[in-house]
Amino acid sequence: MSEDLKISKRKPTYPISEKLDTYLSKYRRNIDLPIFYSDLLRFQGSVVVYDKDDVDTLWVRVYYNEFEREEIDISLKQVYSSLISDGGTSILKYLSVDAIDFCTFGNSKPFRIKVRNVLNDNFTHFYVKTADASRVYGLELEQMLSPYQINFLICKDTLIEEHIAGIPGDEFIKNMLPDCSSSEKSQIAKEFVKFNERCLIRLLGDMRSYNYVIVPTHDFDHVVFKIRAIDFDQQSYEGNLKIYRPQFFKENFKMVELVREKIQHESIDQYKIEERSIVAKRMISYRSRLRALLTCMEADEISTPKHIEILKEDIYNYTHDINFKKSKNMGEVLKNALDFVKRNYEDVNLKRFS
Repeated sequence: MSEDLKISKRKPTYPISEKLDTYLSKYRRNIDLPIFYSDLLRFQGSVVVYDKDDVDTLWVRVYYNEFEREEIDISLKQVYSSLISDGGTSILKYLSVDAIDFCTFGNSKPFRIKVRNVLNDNFTHFYVKTADASRVYGLELEQMLSPYQINFLICKDTLIEEHIAGIPGDEFIKNMLPDCSSSEKSQIAKEFVKFNERCLIRLLGDMRSYNYVIVPTHDFDHVVFKIRAIDFDQQSYEGNLKIYRPQFFKENFKMVELVREKIQHESIDQYKIEERSIVAKRMISYRSRLRALLTCMEADEISTPKHIEILKEDIYNYTHDINFKKSKNMGEVLKNALDFVKRNYEDVNLKRFS
C-alpha cells in the first residue's frame, strides 16, 4: 500500500487573513512579540549541528554579533515567558538562551530556541517560524480534534510554537521498533490505524515518519505508545487524497507492514470507528470554536483551484457524498468532511437510543 507520493515542494506561504486574525485574538493566540522571525535571520554565521553518531541533522547553530545577541536573548526569554508562563519578567533572570538553531530543510525553515533554567539545568525548546495560514489552521484543528493540547502564539508574520516531545517516527521505526515485544507491536499497529484515520478526517497531509513522533508512556507494568503529529504545514493543501493518509507513504512501510501482521481486518474497522467517534465527540465539545474556525477557512485561500477540484473528486469517490462536489473551496471541503463524520456518528447514536 505504501507509495512514493509526490508532495508540492514549493507550497506557498498563505498570509493570515483579517478574519483569521480576529479569530486568533478572540482565543488569545495573538500577542505583541518583542522579536520577529525576520530579526533572527540577521545571523553572522553558523556551524553544522551533528547528532550523537556524527550525522548531519540539517540544522545549523547560528551566532550573532555581541551587541545584537544580548538584545535577542532578552527578547527570546520574554517570548518563552509568554508561551510557557504568565508573560511576566520575574523569571527572566533564571533563564539562559543556550542555542539558536536554524533548519535548512523543508518549507518552514524554523528557528529552534533552547532555553535553560540556570538554577537546575532543566531545559526546553520552542520554535520561531513564518506565520502561514495553513499551519495555523492545522495547529487549531490539532487542538480541537486530536487528543492533545497544543501551545502556540502569533504576531503579524511570526509564529511561535511549543516543542512537542517524543521520539521522531523515523528514528523509532529504525532503532526501537525491532526490539519491541509482540504486544507492544500490536499496540503500535493499533495506534497507527487510529492516527491514519485522524489525519484523513481532518485533512492533515504529509505525515511521513519524520513528521510525527512516538510518545511512550509507562503505565503500571507496560508501556503505552501514542502517535502525535508535529508538522502542520500541509493542512488542507494537497489535491491527492492519499497524501492525507499516512499509510500510503513509503517512509511508513514498516508501520503498514506491522498493521498487516498484527491487526485483523475486523479490528481495523473497529479502530477506525473508534477514532471517528472520538473526533465527532470533540467536534461537539468545540462546536462554536470549530464553527468559527471553519468560517475563516471558507473565506480564505489556502490551496490552488487544481488541488481543490482533484480533492473534491477523490473524496466524493471515497464517500459518495454529493456535498463534496458542491464545495467551492478547501474550507468547504474540510467542513463537509467533518460534517460527514459527525453526521454518521449522530445517525448511529440516534438509532441506538430510538
